[in-house]
Amino acid sequence: MSSSRWLAVFAAACVLVLGLAACGGGGSSSNEKTSTSESESEGGGAPSSEVSGEIAGAGSTAQQAAQEAWIAEFENANSGATISYDGVGSGGGREKFISGGVAYAGSDTPLSESEGELGKAVKRCAPGELVEVPDYISPIAIIYNLPGVEELKLEPETLAKIFNQEIEKWNDPEIAKENPGVELPETRIVPVNRSDESGTTENFTDYLSKVAPKVWTHEVSGEWPVKGGEAASGTSGVVEAVSSGEGAIGYADASQAGELGKALIKVGKTWAEPSAQAAAKVLDLSKEDPELEQGSKNVIAFEIDRKTEASGVYPIILVSSLIGCTKYKSASEAALVKSFFEYAISPEGQKLAEEQAGSAPLSAALTKKVEAAVGAIE
Repeated sequence: MSSSRWLAVFAAACVLVLGLAACGGGGSSSNEKTSTSESESEGGGAPSSEVSGEIAGAGSTAQQAAQEAWIAEFENANSGATISYDGVGSGGGREKFISGGVAYAGSDTPLSESEGELGKAVKRCAPGELVEVPDYISPIAIIYNLPGVEELKLEPETLAKIFNQEIEKWNDPEIAKENPGVELPETRIVPVNRSDESGTTENFTDYLSKVAPKVWTHEVSGEWPVKGGEAASGTSGVVEAVSSGEGAIGYADASQAGELGKALIKVGKTWAEPSAQAAAKVLDLSKEDPELEQGSKNVIAFEIDRKTEASGVYPIILVSSLIGCTKYKSASEAALVKSFFEYAISPEGQKLAEEQAGSAPLSAALTKKVEAAVGAIE
């Protein structure tokens, strides 16, 4: 080979070596991205990223079963991570988050602007931004303990009168009219409500105020407005109280209803049962609430269509959310919150919640929006 050709080959080799070196210089960044992307398991299931540390969450008892399942799977895949969740109720969870007592909250109702929660949460997240995204959709079942009555049908106004303590006996003519052929006992009705501030209560009272405004004249609130019934703390407390008292009736996340009777509710011209599929359909008919979202792409909240008369839907539902910040005191805390949120809203996480808690998975379109909001966590 001529000397000139040798020089050309040598020059080309130098260019190649320099190019590889340049690629090698960015290898650290490239590998870091790969490591981050590997936080999503290749065959489905929990993330397998190298996140570690310890965070605490608190709030909704409705999504507690899902939270426990997510945490167990997440920690199993991330041996250096520890997450705790305290089911103190949605109101308690929001309070703990706003005060900085927990890294994230679970809430069955959005942060309220009228009660000052929204502004306080935004301030707590500064200089970052608030993140509030749906992660758990579930029907609220009207549970009852009435031996011998396997199926119970209730129209919205009748339901409102029962919880307003206007109807006091199970064999009341109004209930009997809706349940022809059913032997209803003369047993006294014992309404059971939540004693703690609850997102489940707020969703239930919102439903009653929308569908039976002439009967249910109380303000929508997370605190039960009617005195005289039996009160119990948390979803499990309501379920336990109804289970132990013949003639009792209450409201609870359907996933925790167990063997108790679950009433059918009149929707339009049909009777609807509390199923995950029927709950998901109602959310499809609902619109996002711009007042609650405040123009933020990281906050997603809905105004649920409680008055729908469409068939195959169940309007007594809750849309529970994860609440967090885009910035935290440390990068490791932010990484852990982000990775956990990503798993909870992922198809794998939603499938696990469906299996363990009977919730309805987020739709593909909603998942895309929620992923973008969670992606804002730095």
